[in-house]
Amino acid sequence: MLGILLNDSSYEQDIRELLMAFYPGEGFVHERSEEAAFYVEGTYLPETEAHCGSTRGSAPEEVCGEKPENGEATEFARFRLRILENGDAKTGPENAGPADTVSGERVFAIDYKNRLAAKTAIKRELYGLLSERTKKTLPWGTLTGIRPTKITLTRLDAGQSEDEIRAFMRGQYLTSPQKIDLAIEIAERERELLKTLDYENGYSLYVGIPFCPTTCLYCSFTSFPIGVWRKRIPEYLDALYRELAYVAETMRGRTLDTVYFGGGTPTSLGADDLDALLSRIGELFDLPAAKEFTVEAGRPDSITEDKLRVLRKHGITRISINPQTMKQSTLDLIGRLHTVEMIKEKYYLARELGFDNINMDLIIGLPEETIDDVRTTMEEIRKLAPDSVTVHSLAIKRAARLNMFRERYADLKITNTQEMIDLTAECARGMGLLPYYLYRQKNMAGNFENVGYAAPGKACIYNVLIMEEKQTIAACGAGTTTKVVFPAENRVERAENVKNVEQYIDRIDEMIERKKKWL
Repeated sequence: MLGILLNDSSYEQDIRELLMAFYPGEGFVHERSEEAAFYVEGTYLPETEAHCGSTRGSAPEEVCGEKPENGEATEFARFRLRILENGDAKTGPENAGPADTVSGERVFAIDYKNRLAAKTAIKRELYGLLSERTKKTLPWGTLTGIRPTKITLTRLDAGQSEDEIRAFMRGQYLTSPQKIDLAIEIAERERELLKTLDYENGYSLYVGIPFCPTTCLYCSFTSFPIGVWRKRIPEYLDALYRELAYVAETMRGRTLDTVYFGGGTPTSLGADDLDALLSRIGELFDLPAAKEFTVEAGRPDSITEDKLRVLRKHGITRISINPQTMKQSTLDLIGRLHTVEMIKEKYYLARELGFDNINMDLIIGLPEETIDDVRTTMEEIRKLAPDSVTVHSLAIKRAARLNMFRERYADLKITNTQEMIDLTAECARGMGLLPYYLYRQKNMAGNFENVGYAAPGKACIYNVLIMEEKQTIAACGAGTTTKVVFPAENRVERAENVKNVEQYIDRIDEMIERKKKWL
């Protein structure tokens, strides 16, 4: 448990996110408590006079009271950060008494009203304090957002050179050279993938199937056991058809670039239901114009020959068959009711039926796994030779059973290292797969990233679009989020659907109304 003590909460979330990066999985308190290992105390000192001489380092001139060219005075102030090692909570006053030990302190100039500049300054200084305390650095530096490649892609589009981008990311965010190079490489590949898309007149479609055979230990997605809901699947599909019909009519005249079936596990549905759903989508949308159609077949225990034949019949161009790991004891532990042999069996069946673009998802940092386990998994994947591999770093979110029942799983060892990440990258590149998209999540083991690798011509355009937010994505189904992009205004608006399946069915008219505001 960690403590956060602030006299102004404006930048609390930024402080919290960086703490989560150094201490993934920890909870937070906002008052003196015996539970807290230490506190971050942040004090906003609202002074408008120049105090550059008393701050740590040199503050930029525009922060030190100089009037910028537009004539508007900068509101200069100071901010103090301290790391307080917890003493006796019963005797110490509310915000740091004699029982506390100050293990680190920094006072610095800050333009508090400039959101971007202020949070960057606070996170840089806090990063220094936490790095000194933990004796470690983070590969992405102070970056805690989920889209680091958005920074590099935006700057490439603006005409900046690679050297300029490297200097900016290193100076602004303390990002490691290795991660900067990865972000630039991926951004350049993304530009090539997206260059033919019309952001104004094109769009993508996401269809959410929120059912799985069982719920995995680490999962926080909208997912419900298919066995419990099987009798109500017709009701869910009826509601989904209504939402899809609205989107098809509203987006008529625009080009449908990509379609993506996610969840959950779409192949949890029976073959007849899959056939009916895909037939309805074929009636409503201009699918021949789409550049790709992905269905996450996902868990091998949801895949049958009949279902794969349905997908082939409807021209699905890309599927995922996701092992997560090739270690049987880990599969048993995380609640995946299939064997390693079943993964191989379903993969080879898909190949026999003609699927020529198969992705496989892996998770690094699963409980009890070592680098030798990762090496074994990558060797097994190499033998299968999928067209793309997506490597995820384990993220323990609040909604995951691994987090909700942490006492039950407290003894599980979760390890992720740069060596493990480097191993997966080396293996993927050795298979002829190149990185083409990247995203991050909060509470990741090791504070690393998720990277998609693909053979030439096999990258998933939808994956890039959802991360870079370049194009409107209309999402249908329980727990989905529609993102409406206004390119000329550099603005994204969201319309969320309820996660609960029963509420989605009962409130489908409301879900459609939510979309009407933006679509």
